[in-house]
Amino acid sequence: MAGVRQFDEERLLADALAQFWRKGFAATSMQELAQASGVQRGSLYNAYGGKEALFIAAYRRYQARYIEGVQRALAPPDLRVALSGLFAFSIGYIRTDRRGCLTTKTAIDEEAGSPAIRAALRQQMSDLQALLVERLAPAASELRLPVEMAADLIVTHTRGLVVMERIQDDPARLQAGADALVGLLLKEAQV
Repeated sequence: MAGVRQFDEERLLADALAQFWRKGFAATSMQELAQASGVQRGSLYNAYGGKEALFIAAYRRYQARYIEGVQRALAPPDLRVALSGLFAFSIGYIRTDRRGCLTTKTAIDEEAGSPAIRAALRQQMSDLQALLVERLAPAASELRLPVEMAADLIVTHTRGLVVMERIQDDPARLQAGADALVGLLLKEAQV
């Protein structure tokens, strides 16, 4: 039956994601994706058209999982706890199997600069920004900065954590820096 995929797409995307995350977009070949997933290269081309489309499909899984984690981290009613939890989640996420951050790896990969890939990366940052604005807005009076500016600073710090994690390899130090940022963002609690 033409057009029917003869493979488990969820498993394939998980395997492709792991391969891209491990090696990066440019360094991953379609042959490696076929080997990692157990799906023939021709079937991958028929289903996705090429490496870029397969990357974007796998990246959407990564993006969804990250955003779900951010939502959970930001759920506590106390803003300080929520923001500290966001950074703890982010630090743990980039340390998963010592693979780092797929978004940042891809952003600095010169061969991953197609408009479609850049749009996917921008969407990840836009989604994170939107969640932060949504969480910070009701607590705007607790912030030392306007909501949008605070959200921008937090997003920027999450990217910096990725780099510092590679250099320092010290999650406690990363969390201490993140907690210091939270302390700078929030006004002192009124008693």
